[in-house]
Amino acid sequence: MRMPLCRTLLFLMVWGLQAAPPQQTATAAPKAQEKVRNEKVSVTETVLRPGETENVSGNLPSVTVYFQAGTLAVTPAGGKPLTLSVQRGETRFAPAGPRAIRNPGSSEIHYVRVDFLGAGGSETWGKTGLAPHYKLLLENKYTRAYDIRIPAHTNEPQHTHHDRVVICLSGAVLRHLFPDGREEPSTLTTGETAWRRGTTHIGQNLGDTDLWVIAVEPK
Repeated sequence: MRMPLCRTLLFLMVWGLQAAPPQQTATAAPKAQEKVRNEKVSVTETVLRPGETENVSGNLPSVTVYFQAGTLAVTPAGGKPLTLSVQRGETRFAPAGPRAIRNPGSSEIHYVRVDFLGAGGSETWGKTGLAPHYKLLLENKYTRAYDIRIPAHTNEPQHTHHDRVVICLSGAVLRHLFPDGREEPSTLTTGETAWRRGTTHIGQNLGDTDLWVIAVEPK
């Protein structure tokens, strides 16, 4: 007995839907962008949304600066997950080694990672050359990192710094004054990451907002 054509077509459509394998939902990759690369550093800015994982495959020591508070699950290669709670402006050093960084929370976490491409150095810089109000956050053979804050409408004293990555947590309208009398605008916006060559200068905050940056100097 032959099945009517319309029933045959309907049977084939239903059978095809049942037989088709379920579609796999692609996992969104973290939003990451390289901001700086030179002979000393590679700097990557990452926004990690809830549930996302960043796989850090490079075998390089690094410093990470966080733009907001949150909790991360960090799993070193071959190791167990570690819970990491961070605050806005927190600056952490990580030794070389691949790892997975997952955001288990309900809000995104924004951070900048500075990977050091050189072999480092044995010299200790401490606060040598820095303005007195700078706060030294960490120092080791690869880097010196410190906290800079300049209130609105104030100047910092003349100081000298090495080449550095500047990560801006609170932007301001700035001007630099150099010993030879030159002036140079150097405004930073909140969330900006920039490379600055070593120099001797005075920083002026000309705007109505307080400046807050983390400076990371490679050795």
